[in-house]
Amino acid sequence: MQKTVMRASCYIVFIMMFTVCTMHAQDFSDSSRSIKLQIFGQFWARYNESNPLTMQQGAPVDNTFDIGIRRARVQAFCTVNERTTLFLHYGFNNMNTNFASSGNRKIQAFFHDVFAEYRVFDKNELKLGAGLAFVNGLSRFSQPAVIAMPTADIPVFGQATVEQIDIFGRKLSLTARGQIGPIDYRVALSDPFPITTNGNPQQPLGTSANFAQVGHSLQQQAYVIWQFADHEPHQVSNMAGTYYGQRKIFNIAAGFMHQPRAMWRAVGGDTLYEDMTLMAVESMFDAPIDRNGTTVSAYAGVFSNNYGRNYLRYNGVMNPGTANQTGLDSTFVKPLASFGPSFGNAFPMFGTGTVVYSHLGVYFPKVLGANGLMPYVSTTQAWYQRLEGRRTDIYHVGCSLLLDGLRSRLTLDVQNRPTYGLATIDSPFGELVDGPRRTQLVMQYQVVW
Repeated sequence: MQKTVMRASCYIVFIMMFTVCTMHAQDFSDSSRSIKLQIFGQFWARYNESNPLTMQQGAPVDNTFDIGIRRARVQAFCTVNERTTLFLHYGFNNMNTNFASSGNRKIQAFFHDVFAEYRVFDKNELKLGAGLAFVNGLSRFSQPAVIAMPTADIPVFGQATVEQIDIFGRKLSLTARGQIGPIDYRVALSDPFPITTNGNPQQPLGTSANFAQVGHSLQQQAYVIWQFADHEPHQVSNMAGTYYGQRKIFNIAAGFMHQPRAMWRAVGGDTLYEDMTLMAVESMFDAPIDRNGTTVSAYAGVFSNNYGRNYLRYNGVMNPGTANQTGLDSTFVKPLASFGPSFGNAFPMFGTGTVVYSHLGVYFPKVLGANGLMPYVSTTQAWYQRLEGRRTDIYHVGCSLLLDGLRSRLTLDVQNRPTYGLATIDSPFGELVDGPRRTQLVMQYQVVW
């Protein structure tokens, strides 16, 4: 069955590419019809200090080195006529040697976006859309243009329900977005996927909130930007983190995501349902500051996330670990393993509480011949309810060498993150304690056609 799916996937991609080439070769009588094709890949070589008591394929590991593909995508933006567009986005994410440790190394590609829009007015005042859409509320990093970031990767926590009740941030949605004067807005009525279809073992009902496995409700989302300088592009819904001096961007924005009865938890012998309500306020500055095109890219956002009481979720991007060690005696600090995989490079990425994220990068064009250079720093400061209000702080320092703009970019990124555990010597239930900090070093090469 899986081989059949893989063959079908290959056929679909081939047909898309063949169609694009054929259409470009034709002389259309209707000049409003066109297809814009983009293909890109992001390739990683990584050294990671493992979280305490990490195992990789059955063996304990203090550190790992792996080679992987962070993303491989094919995108087709189709202009059907002067008012109607169709966006198709196909590919896969996070392939390394541990991705399919269950025994099947053949990763399955899938459609990320299948999204059509109709432009109601002559400009971009209103576009109505439908489909598997990346039109989200909350933040620009809830719908990021992953190839146009000042950092090596996106702040994944901004995709607040990623791979829980969506497909890599996309949901089946009815949407409206547009630009009216300095205002850029988007709203969506989304039909989330059941948590039971995300392909992972389900967490049992417990005293901490998790996504409800019974019932179904629609999700409301909205996001509004006030643009003080240039308007951001409006062709697709994805939002860039930097324009490398091509635009003068300064804005403030706010967004929210709300879903009734999305979460549940146990209270005594009863089941309590809770709403999920996420809100954010943010600001972005991305503009050249001199005649040479030197560009400052800065962002700051505050996120107030309510997933229900004590919700917490660990996540590790393309995790190089596969399991936690078990059967440990009471003298060991045990991993905090009841909120997702805490091994490898994972840390508490999503949770009820407050998150402050910021980054600062400076782009220097033509530093090394025609090549540009962009050093950056970023920080995530989070105070999660389940971690008793202690600060979860993650830091990134890095630099990108732009060999051909976004089309060929080499990035070195260093991450430092916290770990946590449960000490059971004095308490049979475990006392939450801070563990040692860990470091990850990533070399990423990005190619875009």
